[in-house]
Amino acid sequence: MNPFETRPDRDAEVVLVGRSNVGKSTLMRELTGHKFDTGGKPGVTRTPNHYDWTAEDFVITDLPGFGFMSGVEADRQDQIKTDIVRYLEAHADSILVGILVVDGKSVVDIIDRHTGEDEIPYDVEMFHFLRELDVPTVVAVNKMDKVDDRDERLDELCDRLGLLPPWKQWQDTIAPITAKRGQIDALEESVRTHLHAQKRDDLFRFF
Repeated sequence: MNPFETRPDRDAEVVLVGRSNVGKSTLMRELTGHKFDTGGKPGVTRTPNHYDWTAEDFVITDLPGFGFMSGVEADRQDQIKTDIVRYLEAHADSILVGILVVDGKSVVDIIDRHTGEDEIPYDVEMFHFLRELDVPTVVAVNKMDKVDDRDERLDELCDRLGLLPPWKQWQDTIAPITAKRGQIDALEESVRTHLHAQKRDDLFRFF
């Protein structure tokens, strides 16, 4: 069975997407209180992790990382990316919020390195893809404890995503966090903003 088809039968979903090794599984652990495999090497999560509550019609899904994965062949990496795109397309109507997790320290450099005539960086592509699917999207800018020039870095990220800086006017979209230290208030607030807009305040207790 395709591991991408193991989704619990739930009508409401929040998904985490992002490159390998940006801290999605750590963030998932913070959100759910449930431990998932995390590792120092990119690509530990290769199949979706779903976390649902028996009595609730709601699931949080941590999708595998896209981009470079340690020890994974290029065509397998491409297949995982294709599977992620198909998953998001198939469940777009159920997804209340898409959380794109990026590494605050390196994301701007990675985007700039992969911006070329025929190349759109994964992070930028995924951000616009989610929005094209009409999925309310929050960019969780993780590992902010390692960033010195915080406002400058967040402004640069906004610029790369096509959002007009300063970043502070996008607080329902840009959420600086440090998942490892449990500092995820900005993300929880952004997610709640989007849940409230969809009349799902009942899900606030998960965020």
